[in-house]
Amino acid sequence: MIKISFFTNDDNEITGFDFSGHAGFAESGNDIVCAAVSALVFTTVNSIDQLTALDYDVKQDEKKGHFYFRLKGNPDHDTNLLLNSLRLGVGEIQKEYGKKYIRIEK
Repeated sequence: MIKISFFTNDDNEITGFDFSGHAGFAESGNDIVCAAVSALVFTTVNSIDQLTALDYDVKQDEKKGHFYFRLKGNPDHDTNLLLNSLRLGVGEIQKEYGKKYIRIEK
């Protein structure tokens, strides 16, 4: 199961996230849930990197299925939009495939 935590500031803006685990929907290399989540995460981080000027920390361990991302400050408008889009996307995946494979923790 992929466990997802979003970090927020006092204004309830997303300032980062922590994704861990593998969905277990199918064998490695054929798991569409993991692939979908990975595509959303990498697109979000690459977009923040290339389209904004904000600094961040990132750590990943592909074998463990772990990806940590944290802004080094508060998000600007564009970064806030990108991070909310990520939350929306993984929420839709959770609705489609169920909490057995992906869980967003509060």
